[in-house]
Amino acid sequence: MAGYDVVIIGGGPGGYNAAIRAGQLGLKVACVEKRGTLGGTCLNVGCMPSKALLHASELYEAAGSQFQTLGIEVKPKLNLTQMMKQKDDSVTALTKGIEFLFKKNKIDWVRGAGRIAGPGKVEVTGDDGQTTTLETANIVIATGSEPTPLPGVTIDQKRIVDSTGALALPEVPKRLLVIGAGIIGLELGSVWRRLGAEVTVVEFLDRITPGMDGETAKAFQRSLTKQGMKFKLGAKVTGAEARKNGVSLTVEPVAGGEAEALEADYVLVAIGRRPFTESLGLESVGVKTDQRGFIETDHFRTSAPGVWAIGDVTHGPMLAHKAEEDAVACIEIIAGKAGHVDYALVPSVVYTFPEVAWVGQTEEQLKEAGRAYKTGKFPFSANSRAKINHETEGFAKVLADAKTDEILGVHIIGPQAAEMIGEYCVAMAFRAASEDVARTCHPHPTRSEAGRQAAMGVEGWTMQA
Repeated sequence: MAGYDVVIIGGGPGGYNAAIRAGQLGLKVACVEKRGTLGGTCLNVGCMPSKALLHASELYEAAGSQFQTLGIEVKPKLNLTQMMKQKDDSVTALTKGIEFLFKKNKIDWVRGAGRIAGPGKVEVTGDDGQTTTLETANIVIATGSEPTPLPGVTIDQKRIVDSTGALALPEVPKRLLVIGAGIIGLELGSVWRRLGAEVTVVEFLDRITPGMDGETAKAFQRSLTKQGMKFKLGAKVTGAEARKNGVSLTVEPVAGGEAEALEADYVLVAIGRRPFTESLGLESVGVKTDQRGFIETDHFRTSAPGVWAIGDVTHGPMLAHKAEEDAVACIEIIAGKAGHVDYALVPSVVYTFPEVAWVGQTEEQLKEAGRAYKTGKFPFSANSRAKINHETEGFAKVLADAKTDEILGVHIIGPQAAEMIGEYCVAMAFRAASEDVARTCHPHPTRSEAGRQAAMGVEGWTMQA
């Protein structure tokens, strides 16, 4: 038995950041993690390894098609084994870094699967089957999420894979079918397309990337199509047959019509994620989940005293940075401070090329709410840095209140969009007007000037296009 101020179940972005913040605030804290390494899905089989492959595959494609324009003549040769090794090495370095931070902040890492065993008790079962009970004043559930399965399609991680399997394919597929046109499917589909696969994306809806601003999504799909990615929208998958050397996927139009069989070497199922809340012993403290497995919370508090929940197990965007914000706010409330997260200002990013990033409301949301707004838009084709770097595809778009000029939403498709969106997250946190950004000096030549020019466009004085 060990006594703690806080025991956190889960060592992902929510869990490990909660543990670090608790340690900083002088709380006695333990973090329970069943995986052999810290970092959760994000660091081990999600955000980090996918970005490593996105970066490597982008350079590979650039070497084969763009370097010649720059006066660099090379003929790239793919070494998939080395590409996977550098990905794994980077992941290992990151997970070791979290171990260091745990030691620095005097956090106990308890290895094993954790479950709540009653008020103030967390039972941990190690790989050897031995159990340990931790006593604590507060329990934080930070167990994250897992890929959502698709009825009629059995994931075997051989021919039919989820996002984890797609990060470690043993070969470049000749043909890859991606089920789901969301962020994960398009990112991983982009990786394998760049490396030589013929990629077709099957999506139930009549559009890609649900939740993205409509105009931006259409531009994004045009870009991916131009790169060679194919789309079957408004299509539902009704079955899949895995064979030794491939997969046959049965697809039907959502609106009705003849079914067809699509053949591929591999199929990636990427229809979303669901909260990981099973086998956590929630019933021992009277905490219930909704039909989709989410835990209802009020400022991170569950229905049970002393039991808290953060990240993907709660409602809201299933993003690592959202979980990090939850973590800090939750621990600060436990410590008697004022913790708060503004969920309207959680940015989203698709790390393809071009990148897509957005924060705040879309045009569709503003129209549905009946809110009058103005739009400023600026193309990267008129941006000096983008032009000299041959990265002219895309635009920055700023939506602002028609009366007050407060920035309501920003949508960027283009080079370094993920880095650029942070400026607008800060601006919107201070409820800035578009004019505030428009009249702030930006360095020249930079891509960030596109964001400034878009802000100028809200009042109609864009100067460089």
